[in-house]
Amino acid sequence: MSGEPITTARSYCRICTSQCGILVDVAGDEVIRVRGDRDHPLSQGYTCAKGRALPAMHHHPRRIVRPLTRTGGALRPASWDGCLDDLGARLRDIIGRHGPSAVGIFFGSGLGMDAAGYRMAEALHRSIGTPARFSPLTIDGTAKVLTATLAGGFPGLNPHPDYDRARLVVYVGVNPVVSHGHTTATPSPTTTIRGLRERAEVWVIDPRRSETARLASGHIAPRPGTDYAILAHLVRELLTADAAALAQPAVGVDELRAAVAPYTLEHAARVCDVPERQLAELVTAIRRAGRVAIETGTGVTMAADANVVQWLAWAVMIVTDSMNRPGGVWFHPGFFRHVDAAPLPLLPAETFFCAGPPSRPDLPGFLGEWPCAALPSEIAAGNIRAVLNLGGGLLTAFPDAAVMRRALTRLDVLATIEIIENETTALSTHVLPTKDQLERADINLWDHLSPRVAGLYSPAVVAPAGERRSAWWVLAEVGRRLGYELSAPLPPHDRPESDDAMLARQTARARTPFPELAAAGYAETRYELPAPWVEDHLRRLGGWRLAPPALVAQLAALRPPAPLCLVPRRQKRHVNSQLTFLGDAPEVLLHPDDAAAAGVADGQPVIVRSASGELTGTAHVDPAIRRGAVSVPHGYEEANVNLLTSHRAADPVTGMARYSGIPVSVHPAG
Repeated sequence: MSGEPITTARSYCRICTSQCGILVDVAGDEVIRVRGDRDHPLSQGYTCAKGRALPAMHHHPRRIVRPLTRTGGALRPASWDGCLDDLGARLRDIIGRHGPSAVGIFFGSGLGMDAAGYRMAEALHRSIGTPARFSPLTIDGTAKVLTATLAGGFPGLNPHPDYDRARLVVYVGVNPVVSHGHTTATPSPTTTIRGLRERAEVWVIDPRRSETARLASGHIAPRPGTDYAILAHLVRELLTADAAALAQPAVGVDELRAAVAPYTLEHAARVCDVPERQLAELVTAIRRAGRVAIETGTGVTMAADANVVQWLAWAVMIVTDSMNRPGGVWFHPGFFRHVDAAPLPLLPAETFFCAGPPSRPDLPGFLGEWPCAALPSEIAAGNIRAVLNLGGGLLTAFPDAAVMRRALTRLDVLATIEIIENETTALSTHVLPTKDQLERADINLWDHLSPRVAGLYSPAVVAPAGERRSAWWVLAEVGRRLGYELSAPLPPHDRPESDDAMLARQTARARTPFPELAAAGYAETRYELPAPWVEDHLRRLGGWRLAPPALVAQLAALRPPAPLCLVPRRQKRHVNSQLTFLGDAPEVLLHPDDAAAAGVADGQPVIVRSASGELTGTAHVDPAIRRGAVSVPHGYEEANVNLLTSHRAADPVTGMARYSGIPVSVHPAG
């Protein structure tokens, strides 16, 4: 310890979108401890192991504190001017010879929680004018925005459970006790679910008896990749013969009824390999509650049936009059950017799609992005020659890690924004160290994922380590060297108020003025149900679109999964590619019957093999996971799941790679 007096700063955690309030004990430049802030309106004192690990992340022995430039085949320390000048010159040359599309930009999760940095990255992307934008959207999120687009007419419609009044919540392929939600943040999840259980039912659909399932009223463990059959059966049972009986305006009722007609109790139970009794009990629970909120997560959104499951979840909520209703789900109007400020645009669904990558005509572009699965092909074709990697673990996030590694080594430029050395920085030509979350002022960029209509602010807690700079400043300087003035006037990086100046600009239309938000640290606006702006949109749209043709076709084309399939899972001390140093092991979960069939014992090294490759991990034989499922967490350099995935196997509607439901085999190592 430094010997300096300990002071305590109030902040909030930005490891995940729950953004729990924290108190940070600091002595000089040393971060001593992080604990929960009992006065924080969202988390009320709750923190998880990941949030409490912020001191270890800040003082990590491999933290990056100086810019690095590759010279003579090795990364060497450089000055900021030297690093940025070299990067700018190389990018100018590439753009001059091959055009803007030769530069790919990945908006990674590392930058995704940096509000000012993310907005500056968007400005840089617009200025360069490259179509080659990539993000985690096509790693684990397209099904949700696709469903909102096709069924709701607007991609920004993200349903949130009305936890205050819900009588039934169903979690499908999501484990909020560990993950804290997917696109709906759940601070203090165990308290939330236990509170629900006091007055409501909670059901979980998951091949594993997860931490959330242990708290639930009911648990159904289907075969991996068959969740759609359960939801199709629910829709079939809940739809009455009289289409006029629907309480909410909708079109395509007859088409939906026809699409789910095959999913009788017997057929759905057979597809999922679950007892008929469980499905019947869930139907009864929905009828008893009247309304239902359905939450999905990466267990769904990474699978081949992702679009269908998300669509059918919406269909259940529409049929039960749960959309935009008390006790059902509500739609977030935004705190910083108001989607309720004017009527939502009514645009044809095809408006949200765009031309895809030239090397992969089979993959569409969606919401102005190209699928991550296309990046190695674009590099191999010579179309992309430089990648700006903004806080992403390219080798642990993108599919086909072996192919991806070869592709990255072919690039002329791989510039990475990062705070800790990893397998991607080791391949980079330029490494740009930016402030971590304790070193910068910030607001909750993804406010529409919050369980409330709320804005959060945190000042910087400690000074930047070494020569770290604000991400917005780094990106603005890259832009300046390319001839773009992205921020005028550009605040100098050495003034502590510069971060605040950038945040103030991007919150000009917030529901609370920035000075008030900065002074209080938290501001909230209540929402009402039904929300008039949603009702107005639905009226002008002509009703929910219950049977989008592309999704009806995908349902009809689904086939039974392989006998043994890979499924993902979240861990308590690890998220995505972060915090793998905390000790959670990438164990391979197997049901005892599957382990016995493979000749594998608990704790034994095991090989998991797919058509694309193989990984080696440690077997954990656990009856909590059902037969036919092999679970390996994502984000590890060792036991890398993306050695099993393929950049060629992707969803034809969105181009998203398939990370779950992949046929695998299991073998004893050695």
